[in-house]
Amino acid sequence: MEPVAHLRNVAIVAHVDHGKTTLVDAMLRQTGVFRVNQEVADRVMDSMDLEREKGITILAKNAAVRFGDTKINIVDTPGHADFGGEVERGLTMVDGVLLLVDASEGPLPQTRFVLRKALEARLPVVVVVNKVDRADARIDEVVHEVEELFLDLDADEDQIDFPIVFCNARAGRASLDADEPSLREGGEMSADGLRPLFEVLIDRIPAPQHDPAHPLQALVTNLDASPYLGRLALVRVQHGTLSRNTPIAWCRTDGSVETVRLSELFTAEGLERTSTDVLGPGDIGVIAGLSDVTIGETLTDVADPRPLPVMHIDDPSLSMTIGINTSPLAGKDGDKMTARLVKNRLDAELVGNVSLRVLPSDRPDAWEVQGRGELQLAVLVETMRREGFELTVGKPVVVTREVDGKIHEPVDRVAIDVPEEFLGTVTQLLAVRKGQMQQVVNHGTGWARLEFLVPARGLVGFRTEFLTETRGTGLLHHVFEGYAPWFGELRTRRNGSMVSDRTGVTTGYTLMNLQERGELFVGPGVDTYEGMVIGENARAGDMDVNPTKEKKLTNHRAAAAEELERLAVPRQMSLEHALEFIAADECVEVTPKNVRIRKVVLDGSQRARAAKNRANAPAPA
Repeated sequence: MEPVAHLRNVAIVAHVDHGKTTLVDAMLRQTGVFRVNQEVADRVMDSMDLEREKGITILAKNAAVRFGDTKINIVDTPGHADFGGEVERGLTMVDGVLLLVDASEGPLPQTRFVLRKALEARLPVVVVVNKVDRADARIDEVVHEVEELFLDLDADEDQIDFPIVFCNARAGRASLDADEPSLREGGEMSADGLRPLFEVLIDRIPAPQHDPAHPLQALVTNLDASPYLGRLALVRVQHGTLSRNTPIAWCRTDGSVETVRLSELFTAEGLERTSTDVLGPGDIGVIAGLSDVTIGETLTDVADPRPLPVMHIDDPSLSMTIGINTSPLAGKDGDKMTARLVKNRLDAELVGNVSLRVLPSDRPDAWEVQGRGELQLAVLVETMRREGFELTVGKPVVVTREVDGKIHEPVDRVAIDVPEEFLGTVTQLLAVRKGQMQQVVNHGTGWARLEFLVPARGLVGFRTEFLTETRGTGLLHHVFEGYAPWFGELRTRRNGSMVSDRTGVTTGYTLMNLQERGELFVGPGVDTYEGMVIGENARAGDMDVNPTKEKKLTNHRAAAAEELERLAVPRQMSLEHALEFIAADECVEVTPKNVRIRKVVLDGSQRARAAKNRANAPAPA
């Protein structure tokens, strides 16, 4: 095996909001990718609208920088557990990883997840302790926690001998000494302050290895599209070279082999793709000319085709039903309404999203979509609504599996940071959800960290209640841990719903009276229909109400006529909050302009009969 000395392929992995994308920004600036006077947005790698709005990375992306004579391909990966498929796919393209850890928060559940994947792939790790300028930084303790995490994940002697770089990514400074004064300085970004990081990266991340006698092998790791070239495939060349208009063997996932020619080749330079004639061993590039190529397929030599193993991605743990909009208000906002359009869009999502599954349901106009978590599924629905779709989305449920004749369900590892005064509250909240406490750590700063193992279905709808009970101060992170025997019945929502019993327009007169019975989701002048949820009941159980009743007018002047009516501001339900809130017999109506909660069965008399039948049904033996 021979190294490609001028090349390094590295992935930046970390927990969400630990500074990956900010560090990539600094690396791009200090290697001359941008002009001195060029105006560049923060987090330039987060190009999707949803990524900028939510402040998170959703899709893995790559860029390239040059440090001296070495080209460094950088893969920026998501930090949220729901997008773990993107992380796993990114690791197949690289030869080492930079593991970012917050100097205050330390390793969190997603840090454990990405590090475990890197160690399983036998990739060398460079640890970067970021945000060392924070006032609450505890650098020595965090380094110790990282070492314990390596040991906990059964790292061998070579893997645990990792270099540590201390970094202030926002200021563009790095050092091998945690006490370096320049790391705490603010002001403008340094011109070459990341040089120590680049030097460690080139020294400790190995160059790509290839066998000169081995025939061509290139793995398709991601997909993109161009209005001019059609489908594009992101590839990592393992051995040999890819050339434009040269015959190659295309090894498909179904086992067939087809001889094709590539019309275009691109390589990354900074954030841009530049055309090239050849992609050599170790290169990460983009190809065009294969109309239906998919992730995991291999491009090989025609004379000696040797397909690479297909990537294995962790199975989904959560599912929900997505179908056409069936409410009385359907068709007023969106222009994509039919089952055929919805199915085609879901099939198109499968092409580039390896961690999703789409299965048929018991209805021809709805499908079961399985993914890693609520956020991933909510991002898919939010993207579709912005494209003009109207949808009905069911309550998220966990995906179970049978092990030794018993039903097992997914379990998440939950890390919670809260002020000490809320320790008892949080423990009580998770006890109701069958949470098992693993450890409590008090850093002596008035804050404590709790770790729990909780069934994944117990976390559906938990975030909103958690923030309410901790007065918005708590921090919650969770990541998939494994499967465990079914925990039994959970009661996670204490209050019922206020349900409209007729179609009409809400009036302020009626809402004034209803707001005393619970919290409203709608204001006056809003279209409603029978079965639509207009608020949360203050008590358990649903309550059918008439929100359209008008005040009767007479020719007598009331004594209280001059009193000012104060109507409370309704709670605005975002898509994520609506998916968390709904009960088993409810769903969410999603249109480009509205998010409404409704009952699955709209007719009140049918719901009453169904409830009566359930109450009279004999208990299971």
